[in-house]
Amino acid sequence: MNRLRQYGRLLGHLRPYPRQTSLAYGATLIAMALNIMIPQILKRAIDQGVASQSARVLWASAGIILLIAVVRGAFAFAQRYWGEWLSFRLGYDLRNALYDKLQKLPFSFHDRSQTGDLMSRATSDIGETERFVGVGLLELLGIVLLIIGVFAAMLAESARLTLIALLPLPVLIAATIRFGRVVEPMFTKIQEQMGKLSTVMQESLTGIRVVKAFAREPYELEKFDRDNDEWFERRFKVINVWANNWPFFTFLIALSVMILLWFGGRQALDGEITVGSLFAMISYVLLLNNPVQRLGFFVNLAATAVASSARVFEILDTPDELADKPGAAVLGDLRGEVVFENVSFAYREGRATLSDISLHARPGQIVALMGPTGSGKSTITNLIPRFYDASAGRVLVDGADVRDVAIKSLRQHIGIVLQDSFLFSSTIAQNIAYGRPDASQAEIEAAARAARAHDFILGFPDGYETKVGERGVTLSGGQKQRIAIARALLLNPRILILDDSTSSVDTETEHLIQQALDKLMEGRTTFVIAQRLLTLKNADQILVLRDGAIAQRGTHEELLAQPGMYREIYDVQLKDQEEWTAELSR
Repeated sequence: MNRLRQYGRLLGHLRPYPRQTSLAYGATLIAMALNIMIPQILKRAIDQGVASQSARVLWASAGIILLIAVVRGAFAFAQRYWGEWLSFRLGYDLRNALYDKLQKLPFSFHDRSQTGDLMSRATSDIGETERFVGVGLLELLGIVLLIIGVFAAMLAESARLTLIALLPLPVLIAATIRFGRVVEPMFTKIQEQMGKLSTVMQESLTGIRVVKAFAREPYELEKFDRDNDEWFERRFKVINVWANNWPFFTFLIALSVMILLWFGGRQALDGEITVGSLFAMISYVLLLNNPVQRLGFFVNLAATAVASSARVFEILDTPDELADKPGAAVLGDLRGEVVFENVSFAYREGRATLSDISLHARPGQIVALMGPTGSGKSTITNLIPRFYDASAGRVLVDGADVRDVAIKSLRQHIGIVLQDSFLFSSTIAQNIAYGRPDASQAEIEAAARAARAHDFILGFPDGYETKVGERGVTLSGGQKQRIAIARALLLNPRILILDDSTSSVDTETEHLIQQALDKLMEGRTTFVIAQRLLTLKNADQILVLRDGAIAQRGTHEELLAQPGMYREIYDVQLKDQEEWTAELSR
């Protein structure tokens, strides 16, 4: 039943194209009907032409067969053309739907998914699915209808002889169904292994610099070869099953011809049927030879399509945990107030990342977050634009629970510079304007100047039209970071999140960026994550996190006045420097 529902769902994707579907399937029906007509014409040629020695009947029969061949060719072209059109259109629609779904699914989904596997579903799995739904299903339907048509035509000639001659047919149908049931789970495993293979390749190519730096090419090749061998073994098992069944299908057709000649030949000799009728019935059985040989292929293709489409539909059916509520409010102009009320969060059940976090950031305030790795700093900032939902408590923006507002209207007011400054393989200008594609060149350059990126951008031969390569590989870490900052600043957000945004720049560049940010953060609520106290000391409030909880909070001076992690870090990072500066100023 699950398999039938899967086929029904695939066919449902043809519903938007009734004209093309009708043309494809109509052409298939007509081409099949024309095939069934030919043995009748041969029967007439033998019984009325050869037996009666009538050249006119022979010429007329030959002309009709030629005309049928021409017409059948035209309909075969229509069948192939519209079948291919439906195949590629289905692939186009599924890829769009899958990509759209992947864009909308939350961070939590991508955290547990592998990029290579998702790419395999979007390419290999959809490719296998589209092959069947278009051309494959048409051919399979044509074969089934041809078997039915041949059976009906043979019954019209001789019911008794037909029932004897087609005794192997039920065995053939049963063997075909069994073949499909055997290979379907095998193809599911093949497609799953292809996903693993794609993941290994994607990870290796993405991290090719690390691979080469540590001379690990042999290891990566061995890992890929191992998964590739597993894919081959699974594929080869299907080939064995196919090879073991194919000759049996052909043998059953030959057996039907033998039965016809044995029993039908004697009836023809006794005058119970004409020689033309016997020849027509043999022609009908032989007409099934090629389709039956291809039947195994199309059952194979159908099994692959079910396995592949299941992997695609698995993504399409994944519930969006962060979808907008019905009637979600649309945020207008924001003041920028952010409140956390007893917020707790866990990426995995039973392992809390945040515990009972409460904070109040007033409009225009700078809130600094610091603490050791894994203390929950980035998680706090990820809850503001609702990349994740709090497990307990509430996150409020201007008094509205972020779960009750439209996500798009929320995020358009939030500018983010992530710790990993990702750039797209396009021009520098396009990367800066990613959040505001309608921005003018003057606005782009103004944002770049504020982020202290303008000068080094003009140093490139193509300036702002310089292509940065995949993931910005042609730029240094500091350059990528400043372009990412310019991208956030161009959005002109009310809430600004800087997640360790100066971690990849030198001290001098950090100072220049900080000067620009000090001015641009005026009037904006800003959350700053950093490890350098020099970046944090001017914040309106500093939160020191440890193990997902707020261990200390206050201003720079307040935290220095109390023992704890902040003062310990200050003693290591800034105390000597500030004392030396004070000594020089005397």
